[in-house]
Order: sequence, then structure tokens, then C-alpha cells
Amino acid sequence: MNKITTAMLLAGLLPLAGQAATLIHAGTVITAEGDQILQKQTLVIENDQIKAIEAGFRQPAATDTLIDLSKQTVLPGLMDMHTHFSYQSSPGAYSEGFTMNEADVALRGATYAEKTLLAGFTTVRELGDSHLISTALRKAINAGYAKGPRIFTAGKSIATTGGHADPTNGVAYLRMGDPGPDDGVINGPDDARKAVRQRYKEGADLIKITATGGVLSVAKSGMNAQFSDEELAAIVSTAKDYGFTVAVHAHGKEGMERAIKAGVSSIEHGTFMDDNTIKLMKQHGTYFVPTISAGKFVAEKAKEPGYFPEMVRLKAATIGPLIQATFTKAQKAGVKIAFGTDAGVGMHGDNWREFVYMTEGGMSAHQAILSATIEGARLLQMEQSLGSLKAGKMADIIAVPGNPLQDISVMGKVSFVMKAGKVYKH
Repeated sequence: MNKITTAMLLAGLLPLAGQAATLIHAGTVITAEGDQILQKQTLVIENDQIKAIEAGFRQPAATDTLIDLSKQTVLPGLMDMHTHFSYQSSPGAYSEGFTMNEADVALRGATYAEKTLLAGFTTVRELGDSHLISTALRKAINAGYAKGPRIFTAGKSIATTGGHADPTNGVAYLRMGDPGPDDGVINGPDDARKAVRQRYKEGADLIKITATGGVLSVAKSGMNAQFSDEELAAIVSTAKDYGFTVAVHAHGKEGMERAIKAGVSSIEHGTFMDDNTIKLMKQHGTYFVPTISAGKFVAEKAKEPGYFPEMVRLKAATIGPLIQATFTKAQKAGVKIAFGTDAGVGMHGDNWREFVYMTEGGMSAHQAILSATIEGARLLQMEQSLGSLKAGKMADIIAVPGNPLQDISVMGKVSFVMKAGKVYKH
């Protein structure tokens, strides 16, 4: 429990002198600053920042707040680079567009955001939503009237006609219409530029495109390339004009390689990458966000009759089981990897399972934690303020019982969550 001076509790007075601080007594600290692991430290928090990290357990001043995590492992707030708060998988998910209003989706999404924060994830990239709910959630969270992680959102994913993320796939012909750049559907470089600018107008933080087919869309192929070189060039150059990075959903080799050569920031899923794809990623410094959790989830659900439409079930059964092996190959080759789950495809709040799958795939527990902290911050280009425990950085701090370097499953038992100096779970 927090220890606050009796005088302040009774009188509600501000301290007469000096800056009140929150002191965290941490048993073990995984800083995410290289291999640095510290024992018996005091983290000094002032306002929303880490003021200092000191050896030993500093005794609090009369005006300080003390949080005792001396028997736990303290880490930076975790980062999931691939989430979807507007969605969560279920057998009825494909009919939700006919039964749920925008407010329904937004209110449900707020519960997913809070669940994600309480699981220890203080920052996420929202890679494709509906009704701009992640933009609204970001505003609500920043204003303090909703609880959730720090959101960097792509808004509506950009697709080509009939491609993965065309919102009219699978509906009756009379209802399909002809969605365009405003709806995140493009055909040609001019449409591509307009779609990026529309995302800027709507308040996005980055761009997400679907460079190949996907598993969950009601469309035949999960692998084919769906953007031309000219379209990709227009998207990337326009994104750079607006200070956007570009995240790319891709399963098939050809679509991935076109996107990598165009200069995108990250490849999501990456199922059928081969040695040449990996070589290109290393040459261009492209991040890989594996989303093994999503592959595991859809492969399992493909065994349940009726869970997915038949067209989707076949793709899930084929593609889902392969992602973990792709991850193993990529990480052994030295591709830069950032943690991402595709939460929404699986269950929100279960994001920690990705740590287990990554270590099963050959990554050390410490590397997996780095992928969900400093590597995520680098992908977001926010490493100066996020991603590690260091004086001057944002006070995003979590704790787990036990030692995750010896038992990675304790990442599913987060006992303490602080985001920007405010405690949300203790």
C-alpha cells in the first residue's frame, strides 16, 4: 500500500517546502537499457517522469509517497505494436456491422483498452479500426475520462478494391458500393496520396496498409500482392511528408518485398518471408512485428465448426500455424523485432502470451522483454521518452512477481501498473 504522511491525509495540505516525490522500492529492475539489470533500487518519480534511479532503498521524506515493490521485478511499461480495440474475435463478429452502432463499438473498445493497460501495456499501436474509435479513445484517455494505454493510431487501414481491409468484402453485391480513399480503399497513386492525407485529416499518428491478402477477410487469397509499386511509392512518399511511419500487413513474399523496397517501417505477420525477404529487411532496417498470438489463435479456432466462414477457416488453418516458425527464422537471422500480438484477433488482455510464444521460438526472455519495450519505442521513434527505465524518461512502470528471465509466464501476472506517473494497478 502507498504510505502518505498522516498530516497530508488529515489536513489535505500541500507540502510547505520541497518537491513531493513518489519513491518505488524495487527488488529487481530490468531497465531495458541494454543488458542492465539492477538489484535493490529506488525509482524517484516526480510528476510524469523518472527523476532518478538510485542504488539502495531511499527513506521517504515526510511529503513523499512510498510504493513497496521490494520483492518484485520492476520493468518499463510494455508496448504492443499491433492491436485492434474496435474488434474482438467471436463466431458472431462477421455480422456485427449489421447489429452494432458506432457508439456500441466505441464503448466496447474502451473496455478492451482498460483491460490492455491493466495487463501492463502502457503504449500500443492501433493498426486499423472502424468508426475512428481509436482516435476517440486516444482523446478520451489523454483527457483522463477513460483508462487505457497511450495510443498511436493508424485509423482506418488502407487497402485496394477487394483487398484485405476493404470494408465491403463479403457483403451482398447490392450493398458493396464502391468505397474510395475516404473509406481507406485506393486504386492508383492519386488515390493513395489522398488516402494518406485523409488519415492525417482524421487525426492518425501513422499509416497502416494491407499489402497482401489476409486471413480474416472474406476474400479468397491470404497471400497475393495487392498494391502496385507505384501505389506503394505514393503512400510512402506522402507519409513522409506528413511525418508518418508506415506499418504493413503482409503474409505473401511478393507483397512484402515490394513494400520493403518502397521504404515502409514495419512488416506485420510476415508469414511467407524467405531468405531474400529477410536480406531485404536487414538492408532497409525494416522491423518485423510477428503476431504469433494471432496465428496460434486462428489455427485453433479453425478446428471449431462454424467459428469462421469456410473461406476464412481454410486460410486460418493454412497460414496460422506457420507464423511461429517464420519468427524463429527471422530472429536467428538478426531481423529487428518489435513485440505485437494483433490483439482483437485473439483476446484483449492476453497480450502477454506472445512472450511465451517468442521464447518457444528461440528468443531469450530478456530479448523478448526488450522487443516489448525499447524496440517498440524505436519503431515508434519515441525512444527518447519511452521504452526504458532511465532518468528523464516517462514514468511508465510495471511490476511482476518472480523473475521473468527465469519464468516468462509471470508476465501474465502483472501486479503493478503506472503510466505517466499515475498508478492504475497496485
